[in-house]
Amino acid sequence: MSSNLGLAGGIPERRVRPIWDAVESRQFKTALKLSAALLSKYPNSPYAIALKALILERMGKPNDAITVCIEAKELLYSSNLNIIYIDDLTLSTLQIVFQRLGRLDLATSCYEHACGKFPSKEILMGLFDCYVREYSFVKQQQTAIKLYKIAAEERFLLWAICSIQLQVLCSSGAEKLLSFAEALLKKHIALYSLHEPEAVVMYISILEQQGKYIDALEILSGDLGSVIGIEADKLRMQGRLLARSCNYTTAAEIYQKILESRPDDWGSFLNYLGCLLGTDFSRSASTSDRLCSSDNVDLQACKSTDLPLEVFDSHIASASLFIQKMQMEVHGDIARGPYLATIEIERQYRLRGKTDSKLMEALFNYFHRFGHLSCFASDVESFYSTLAQNERAELLERFIGISESLSSTPLKKLGQFITIFKLEELFGFMAMLPVEELEGTVIKMVDMYCKNLVLSSDLDPQENIYGEELLQIASSTLVMLYWRTKYLGYLLEAFLVLEFGLNTRKYVWQYKLSLVHLYSYVNALPLAFEWYGSLDMKNILLETASHHIVPQLLVSPLWSETSALLKDYLKFMDDYLREAADLTFLAYRHRKYSKVIEFVQFKERLDHSNHYLAARIEYWILLLKQAVTIEEAESILENLNYGVQSLDLSNDEKLNALTFNEDLQLRPWWSPSSHVNYLSEPFEGVSASCLENLYKHQACENESIVRKAIERKSLVPRLIYLSIQSASTSQKETVERSGTINDTKNNEEFRFLLEKYASSFSLSFDDAVKLTYEISIGQSSFKDFGTDMVVDCLNFAVFLNAWNLNFTHPLLPHQDGVNIISWNMLENLIKICISEQLTCTRPVPNSPGSQLPILVQLITESLTWHGLIIQSYIKSMFPSGKKKKKSEPGDRSNFRHLQVVRSSIDWLCDEIQEVHKWLEDEINRPEDSRLDFWLSQLNPERRSVSVLGILDDFAASSHEELGERISGALRLWSSADVMRKIIRSQSSLLSRFQHICDSKLEMLESLKRLV
Repeated sequence: MSSNLGLAGGIPERRVRPIWDAVESRQFKTALKLSAALLSKYPNSPYAIALKALILERMGKPNDAITVCIEAKELLYSSNLNIIYIDDLTLSTLQIVFQRLGRLDLATSCYEHACGKFPSKEILMGLFDCYVREYSFVKQQQTAIKLYKIAAEERFLLWAICSIQLQVLCSSGAEKLLSFAEALLKKHIALYSLHEPEAVVMYISILEQQGKYIDALEILSGDLGSVIGIEADKLRMQGRLLARSCNYTTAAEIYQKILESRPDDWGSFLNYLGCLLGTDFSRSASTSDRLCSSDNVDLQACKSTDLPLEVFDSHIASASLFIQKMQMEVHGDIARGPYLATIEIERQYRLRGKTDSKLMEALFNYFHRFGHLSCFASDVESFYSTLAQNERAELLERFIGISESLSSTPLKKLGQFITIFKLEELFGFMAMLPVEELEGTVIKMVDMYCKNLVLSSDLDPQENIYGEELLQIASSTLVMLYWRTKYLGYLLEAFLVLEFGLNTRKYVWQYKLSLVHLYSYVNALPLAFEWYGSLDMKNILLETASHHIVPQLLVSPLWSETSALLKDYLKFMDDYLREAADLTFLAYRHRKYSKVIEFVQFKERLDHSNHYLAARIEYWILLLKQAVTIEEAESILENLNYGVQSLDLSNDEKLNALTFNEDLQLRPWWSPSSHVNYLSEPFEGVSASCLENLYKHQACENESIVRKAIERKSLVPRLIYLSIQSASTSQKETVERSGTINDTKNNEEFRFLLEKYASSFSLSFDDAVKLTYEISIGQSSFKDFGTDMVVDCLNFAVFLNAWNLNFTHPLLPHQDGVNIISWNMLENLIKICISEQLTCTRPVPNSPGSQLPILVQLITESLTWHGLIIQSYIKSMFPSGKKKKKSEPGDRSNFRHLQVVRSSIDWLCDEIQEVHKWLEDEINRPEDSRLDFWLSQLNPERRSVSVLGILDDFAASSHEELGERISGALRLWSSADVMRKIIRSQSSLLSRFQHICDSKLEMLESLKRLV
């Protein structure tokens, strides 16, 4: 039954319109009154009831809204169809409310019921919408075919075809559906043809996925091909199909046509050359996994041919002539493609063993024409691997000669010198220069930046200052000097160079990212977080760029900042994943089927993001860290289904399906991933072969490390819960209560999870027990295994001790009913861990990259979990919360247990007090003395000129020619203020850590009074 003219859900529109007007103007109370009046007149109208539910949901009353919605749903299911009016408006209103309440399944059931009664076009479209939102591709296909049978519209057929494409993309074994999709399209074309470009592209994609390239080419060259309006897109598709059908000659001709009209189309040139040579030259990302794609061909999927030398020479000569012709036709220096193509052709000569190739000459010519552009180094980076080390040195010398001999404008000269500095860094020459020469290079870069500031005097504040990259390279080189010499002054100058640049122009995000990493390294994390916040990361950047700060925050005492960042990220992800289907639905309605597939793929990548999974687990662990009492911890664990929820999130299937969406290319060279920091390792010389990797400013995250870390973290909430339960049940006085089936199952699960925890750091359960025991008695040391294992090993020991309360390991037997050995092992291990870290953690300002994060983790994780277990143990001994009187029965049996618990509390207090005392000494060190120490590191006697001296002298002198904005910024510059800011940030971090220690000590003192 469809809506009649002038009716809304069976109700005259004039009665409904005022309610919608009130809702849209957010006058919800007025809307609710009007809704009540409407319901009094139409009490059995599902639409009127749905309107009330909508208003209640907007008023923030979800429980009332869901109750009213279910009432409307029950009315829809009523068999009295003469009274109950069903139309798409009623159903769509219910869908809005159900969707906002997270009950889309109920909306779908309403549409399914309505379609069973009235399978109209509008209601079926609404049902299709529901299936889109549920990502139910099979049901989407079935519903779209029903719509096509009713209306015979092209769009409904394409909805069905797109749903089939999604099944093939997201499911295994669904390829047989492609022939069904092809048959549907052929039948429709025979009757009606196709009228939309995306429909033709989809048809060609269906054929292409089945390997029917010749059929697809016939479609493209026939009448249907004319539907594709953009000729370049049509030619790219034709070239790709020809190449995949191994018709390389014709494919090359097609790509040549594209280049004639678009000479700067680099992807088309790589495909053109690849087709000429029968090899894959496309180093761009493959698009073969994208359905409905018209981008470059993935020639790796084609048969490669080993061309005879004479054929190779003929084809490459043909390409060279064509490129020369393009260069003559291109006017000015706008299009770089034709000139870059010459380098690629010469590179191919070199790869075929032609020693007389003109690769070097081609690079010289390219530098002469485009050397001043900031993109030059990235343009030619892929060609450097073909050059020998001596050729690279010769290349740089020639570039320097070209730059010095040309009478270019100051701006071009500046750009050329920046390019040369970039290449020196890229080739690794920076790392191999003597320290004195490297210092001179840095001074030259900083001086060049200062002297060329005048070129930027008239620029808008939002525009990039000319030569900004000089300070970035200078800072990177200073970090290299610090790594090589471990001389703190270089690292301080690296900070100051970047801070000077931001003082001149505050919008340089590259400087800010570098400072985030550098300040994190020197334990000035509050300042790092401040600079990260100034980057204003939003939306998808929260997924791709938060790796710059989140790993450091997770092992820090900055709990409020960590919580805020995790909440923002999780809110974005939850909101997007909830609303992503809206974009897919809109793409269907606007007939953008390639976007449908793109949106679904994007949603799948985000849904399986390793960062998303880790953030959820880390947020729960952060809440447990902040729990002071056992009651707070139990409440958090209850919300997590006692830790089962985190286990379910990290099962093997989900871990194997993880995606890695982080953009690691913007990380500094010395920290290519969150698990690697070269500055914490000794410099043992860098060979020329590894310098290329070192300076690529990118690295692949070690996926196995990430998966292991997520798996290990996901075990923690459940292990805490089982530890608390074990401590509680260990004090039960009757066998009936302590030997139940549930207790037995818990012990079995506890042992299994401990085995998984040990395997996450590559040890078996017995080996992990043996290792912790041997370290606790001095037979082994953490130094033999690396500091990375300290926290994991102590956490394992904490949980092992809790498990041993009700179970016995051969190395940790009970004595007189008490597991004294296990408690002593844990106490010794805690003392060893804390004392070793305090020994390694020298004064914070003097020792960048110290062991402070490990010390923080020991207090906020290992000792916190042990404290919760002790609280549970005491709570089971004193259920009333008060100490038993001596005359009460059972006191003697608990006496030995009380002794063990008191001893453990004393140990914890002593160790935390040791940390507290160290923190207090560090915080109380005078700021001026720390500043004096840093200044002494910045002014060594052997250096007549320093980076700091250049910056301070330039800022102190008068510079009216720079304009008011830049000269005003220079007057505000103070290197001492910058260093004080860093010192205060370090002190702030230590103070936050001290506050955590205070709260732990306060909790332990309260337990002392109880026992």
